[in-house]
Amino acid sequence: MTQNIYDNPGFFEGYSRLQRSIDGLAGAAEWPAIRALMPDMKGLDVVDLGCGFGWFCRWAVEQGAASVLGFDVSEKMLERARAETEDTRVRYDRVDLEQLQLPKASFDLVYSSLAFHYIEGFAGLLTTIRQALKPGGRMIFSIEHPIYMAPRRSEWLDDADGGKIWPLSAYQIEGPRVTNWLAEGVVKQHRTMGTTLNLLIESGFIIAHVEEWSPSDEDLAAHPEWAIERERPMFLLISTRT
Repeated sequence: MTQNIYDNPGFFEGYSRLQRSIDGLAGAAEWPAIRALMPDMKGLDVVDLGCGFGWFCRWAVEQGAASVLGFDVSEKMLERARAETEDTRVRYDRVDLEQLQLPKASFDLVYSSLAFHYIEGFAGLLTTIRQALKPGGRMIFSIEHPIYMAPRRSEWLDDADGGKIWPLSAYQIEGPRVTNWLAEGVVKQHRTMGTTLNLLIESGFIIAHVEEWSPSDEDLAAHPEWAIERERPMFLLISTRT
């Protein structure tokens, strides 16, 4: 089962104070880049995997989506999403994405923001999503960039020639990563970019766009605190189609 860290009271309180939790999509640095990947939403059937407070769900119906399903493992997140959503075209449900089941050929767009890096069984999830998309359907998602997720090592390692190297990160070593972000013991699943892209291809997706998000000069003028994001990408944005 996916770790439900968002129902941890301390984590939830900290997450609720983040800019993206206060201002919604407008508070997410990567949103303009994701918005540029979106199709015309009019008449689309949409599912948001890891919907959180429902910001994208509400945006989708405002743009003319016919229906939106928002799934999340956190009851605290869903409680706020339901309280802030009045449009009957949006429905929320509590679902563990590790065990997700979706009706076949039912959605025009599958969207996910910063949720897939929590999923251990990513290959199985992709199979479920691919079967749930209509012909010509799209999946657009963001994850923490694998470079950002791979932790910096604190010791010298032996290289193949018997020398010593100081690796920048444990990038090639895939698997769970435990971090202390807003709460102790947050578990994320690190995969290299190659693994992520190949899993998409093997699942039958056509990759339409890949972006290693970094702030523009205009972004830095408005948010100088984002300067560190020029040193290594924080987000990986991927658009696919069937």
